[in-house]
Amino acid sequence: MEVCKTVPAVGIHEHEQQKGNGQASEQFTRENALQQGRTPANAQGLANTSSPLYVCGGMRDAVLASWIAEEPSSKQLVSDVQRIAPTSATVLIRGESGTGKKLLALLLHSLSSRATRPIVHIDCANLGQTFLETELFGCEAGAIPGLAGPKPGQLELAGTGTVVLNEVAALSLPLQAKLLRAIEDQHTERIGGTRSIEVKATIIALTSVDLEQAVARHALRKDLYYRLNVVPVAIRPLRERRRDIGVLVEHFLCQALDVHKQPRMKFTDEAMSVLMAYDYAGNVRELRQIVERAVLSATPPEVQLDDLPWHLRHANGAPQMSLEELERHHIVRVLEHTRGKKTQAARILGISRKTLLEKRKRYNLG
Repeated sequence: MEVCKTVPAVGIHEHEQQKGNGQASEQFTRENALQQGRTPANAQGLANTSSPLYVCGGMRDAVLASWIAEEPSSKQLVSDVQRIAPTSATVLIRGESGTGKKLLALLLHSLSSRATRPIVHIDCANLGQTFLETELFGCEAGAIPGLAGPKPGQLELAGTGTVVLNEVAALSLPLQAKLLRAIEDQHTERIGGTRSIEVKATIIALTSVDLEQAVARHALRKDLYYRLNVVPVAIRPLRERRRDIGVLVEHFLCQALDVHKQPRMKFTDEAMSVLMAYDYAGNVRELRQIVERAVLSATPPEVQLDDLPWHLRHANGAPQMSLEELERHHIVRVLEHTRGKKTQAARILGISRKTLLEKRKRYNLG
């Protein structure tokens, strides 16, 4: 498999930065957009909601170039986005975790007439409801303990741009009602305020859950569901678009080699066959992690089958090892790769140096 050649600039993939506890709404930032083609997302805290992104022409090109596809259905999805983008209709993007919903939302914004206006992202699943209400609607001075001055909400900050609501079904029923009123009336108020604030932003909602089931169990308001589901867009899981896997592997391999300053490498045919056959419960996000991990484990000029995670190599019923045997074998391989450098090996293994030393002692690795 040849690497680092030009790949088709259409398709679906998503790169996400890790989000820690206490992080609030994400502001899409130009710097991250242009860094290795990753999804432009940068978590911001409640007291640090800097200006939302304004998409420039160069960034629009970067967003388009980060969509990689070979599967006909994936290419058709891009055509659908190009048709939808010029409208101001509310869009509901559905898909499993890791399929590329955030990137699709950014692409919709970038291709719309709102592209030069701000886009903000709110992660509804990872915020407490009071915190989330403040992020969405803002609050006046003194309305919330510990917040001295007034704080505008993201619906207000977005202006005539785009607001992306990730995992919208995680909103509490009272917040769902308040959001519905803001969308329907195109007005809202800050917490503790009486001044009417106009809501002009276009809403894009993202979900990885079955919203019809959420409505049936009364976890999601039916009227909000209908209001959000004006233009539904579904992203298929990676296991249902296997022709995308090859070009995505190539793309992620080039990224990993560049980021980690590794010499030119390629996957062997045997390794590629395993990558193409795997089902990827974590979708494109999981594939990217697997490729990066394999690059760090491999010895140039090739990424071998043994450089892939054990669960991939044995996904189709190959002989099993005990958990201890598996762990010992992998630690030995990583230490060989790093030539005994324990700090580097611990980073690749995702554990602390202290834990690695304890495991070396347990498995008599010297």
